Amino acid sequence: MKSAVETLNPTRVRLSIEVPFEELKDSLDAAYKKINQQVTVKGFRKGKIPNRVIDQRFGRGAVLEEAVNDALPKFYTEAVNEGELNVLGQPEVDITELKDGELLAFTAEVDVRPEIEIPDYSGIEVTVDALEVTDEEIDKAVEQLRERFASTNPVERAAAEGDVVTIDLEAKVDGEVLEDGVAAGVSYTIGSGELLEGIDEAVTGLEAGGEATFTSELKGGSAEGKEAEVTVKVTAVASRELPELDDDFAQMASEFDTLAELREDSRKRLENTKQYDQATQAQERVLEELLKLAEVPIPEKLLADEVQTRKHNLEHHQLGQMGLDLEKYLEIQGKTLEEFENETSEQAVKGIKTQFILDELVNKEKLNVNQEELTEHLMRRAQSSGMSPDQFAQAVVEGGQVPMLVGEVARGKALAVVVEAAKVIDTNGEVVDLEDDEDVVEEATETVEAAEGDTEATDEKKDEKNEA
Repeated sequence: MKSAVETLNPTRVRLSIEVPFEELKDSLDAAYKKINQQVTVKGFRKGKIPNRVIDQRFGRGAVLEEAVNDALPKFYTEAVNEGELNVLGQPEVDITELKDGELLAFTAEVDVRPEIEIPDYSGIEVTVDALEVTDEEIDKAVEQLRERFASTNPVERAAAEGDVVTIDLEAKVDGEVLEDGVAAGVSYTIGSGELLEGIDEAVTGLEAGGEATFTSELKGGSAEGKEAEVTVKVTAVASRELPELDDDFAQMASEFDTLAELREDSRKRLENTKQYDQATQAQERVLEELLKLAEVPIPEKLLADEVQTRKHNLEHHQLGQMGLDLEKYLEIQGKTLEEFENETSEQAVKGIKTQFILDELVNKEKLNVNQEELTEHLMRRAQSSGMSPDQFAQAVVEGGQVPMLVGEVARGKALAVVVEAAKVIDTNGEVVDLEDDEDVVEEATETVEAAEGDTEATDEKKDEKNEA
């Protein structure tokens, strides 16, 4: 077999392949054997029909077609390996010559990963939020805990803001009561904003047994988005009483003996959260700067597939779970279809660039993923999927997705390398040291995943290459 590679552009090549006919022998034998098992000829047992009879009865052309279809993937893969190409997706194949007994010649056009020159990233400098916890934030955290331990006491008076009312609801659209528009015994805190718009005004001032009607746009159900006439009846009113903020509350709501200890613990928790947010912010901004520095040609077909995959996932998975269609989603977002498609394309470009650059950096820095890192990543992915680690691991193995998980962690390690080389300062002008963060690789992996978004199209291209 002879092959030649012609570069059509930085992301696409054409392979020209010539195969001497004798190299098709195995595929021809397989073609005759397959046809033998599929056809019946009077006078011959099934599977024992001579090749010449098959040629006479069904045509040599049918045998050649079967043999060529069997042989093409093998010779294409050999040419790819010989040319040391990093192909993406399935090739567009064109048979240019087929001479029985002499030669098979064909071309294959396919997308390839572009060659990327990793820029000097040592000069990257980003600014992040300072790690500050205010007394107001501590007060808010303690107050939220206090709210969880609030008690309710029935009262015989008109309902007011902050009270908990038990209500019955009935919604009508165009004068008809909706099948899913009736609810009884609903508990609602006035002012929480957790139910329909207008309900706070309707129930405020009502005593038990009181009733009111208001108009509101339905947030869910069969008539979502439509204006409905809603009748609300208050069946009970209860006041909410918050515990006193003292040492007794600290002992009731936590493992601490004093309110001061509880507040200190809240401060530490807030500090840890802000430290995580600060690290994530640093990684996101460093990645943005890295993407600006590198020139990355994007394969057109890969981009088109990526955009289509993102749109499909949004329409048929995410929006479907929320009971929305694309039109309603765009209305809620205040976007036109053109704006949505432009944003989707920009996100897809960013995701592909992120993968290409970080994969190249993984190769350049010779980064490896150890079992502990892979296990930690698998555990987090399992938690976010709602599956047990064992179930998730089994699904990953059965789906052949282990290389994909390894790639995710490797790209996280690559980003961590860039972040370590960058200068990160906070809004107070202080240098931020992220080296003490034990979870830096996993945090960087999460940042990379967020930047890549739905990268199924890209991952499928890799799977197709592996299958070839």
